[in-house]
Amino acid sequence: MQEINELNNVMFKEFPDCVGVQELQKMLGIKRTKTYELLKNGEIKSIKIGKDYKISKLNVIAYLMGGKQV
Repeated sequence: MQEINELNNVMFKEFPDCVGVQELQKMLGIKRTKTYELLKNGEIKSIKIGKDYKISKLNVIAYLMGGKQV
């Protein structure tokens, strides 16, 4: 987890700590369909508020690093 926290200071600095679907698409360079697939399958942990998904930037970094998400 410490490695992920350290990477948080370097990766995706232009994004807020909590992102939505469109920001996640930009971060990963993927299409809308694949983004929703990752979220619905739980491959990237998120919470759903109404119709919107909120994703911790730490979870995006952890997903990319193959580590445990919070």
